[in-house]
Parts: sequence; C-alpha cells; structure tokens
Amino acid sequence: MTSIQSANILILATDGYERSELRVPRDELTKRGAKVTIASIKTGEIKSWDETDWGDSVPVDIEAKNVRAADYDALVLPGGQINPDKLRADETALDVVRDFVASGKPVAAICHGPWLLVEADALRGRKATSYPSIRTDLRNAGATWQDQAVVTDNGIITSRSPKDLVPFVDKIVEEVEEGRHERRAA
Repeated sequence: MTSIQSANILILATDGYERSELRVPRDELTKRGAKVTIASIKTGEIKSWDETDWGDSVPVDIEAKNVRAADYDALVLPGGQINPDKLRADETALDVVRDFVASGKPVAAICHGPWLLVEADALRGRKATSYPSIRTDLRNAGATWQDQAVVTDNGIITSRSPKDLVPFVDKIVEEVEEGRHERRAA
C-alpha cells in the first residue's frame, strides 16, 4: 500500500483535454501530497479545452514513449472529446494504458477518457461509467455501463463528467492507498 503523501501519479493527456478534468485532479492530488507528472504524446505544452473554447496550457513533464508504469502508483486519464480521441489513435499512449492495466495499479478515467480503456480492451466484463454520449461505446466493449458519479471495478475507476470531480479524486486517493489489484491484463 502507498500513502497518497508519497504517491507518484501520472496524468496522460494531449491537446484538447477538458481543462477541469486535468487541473482538478492534478491540483487536489498535489495538495494531498502526491507528486503528479504530466505525460503526453508530444513535448512542450498541451492546450486545454475550457468548456466552449481553447483554454490555457500545461507543460509536459515526460513523453509517453518514455513512461514506465513501474515508476508510478496510478494513471489518470482526463476527458474532453478531443484529447482521448487523439490518444486512442496513438499506439504509444495505448501502450501506457495497457501497461498500467497489466500492472494492477489504479487507472482512473473521466468523461470521454474511458475511450482509451475501450481501445485498450480493458473494460470487457467490468462495471464502468463515462460521459453519457459514449455509454454505447463502453457497452460494445463489453462493459456494464452504470449512471453513477464514480464506478470502480478492481482498481479501474471511471467517472462521468466535471461535476463528479470531487468523488473522482477521492476515489483515486482511496484506490492508491489500497495498492495493486490483481486483474487480467488489457
């Protein structure tokens, strides 16, 4: 088990991430003592989508191709429509997701972020939630979709939208402190 005060959390995102879905987990997890690292499929900065238009940017700490799941205690996948759609088309990003799923470490995805879990075949036979517009995608990938703020199935945490960020972050902390979960790989 890992205390959140000593946890290393990775957030995987690219241009078009929903601003609040990256910033709130990053800021709240940092406030609770975790070290949070931003990974992307590009270097430099990544630009947010802030509800109806482009927002501000955050610096990228590490390229996805250099990520080792062994160096982190959990993975967070913010949503937005643009960000996860770009990432699910990138094999390097999918390798990061698959490695975390195989490691048994917590993997948390919010809004459209579960698209990455769909593409990595990590939801088959699991309970999950998402932004309602992609519920059929989750069902088609073998998940049992539930309309709840947060759904956790063996360390895989999913959430619906920015309005669910408080319970989403709380569940990330809880799952990190529980430690690894025995589960099938993606």
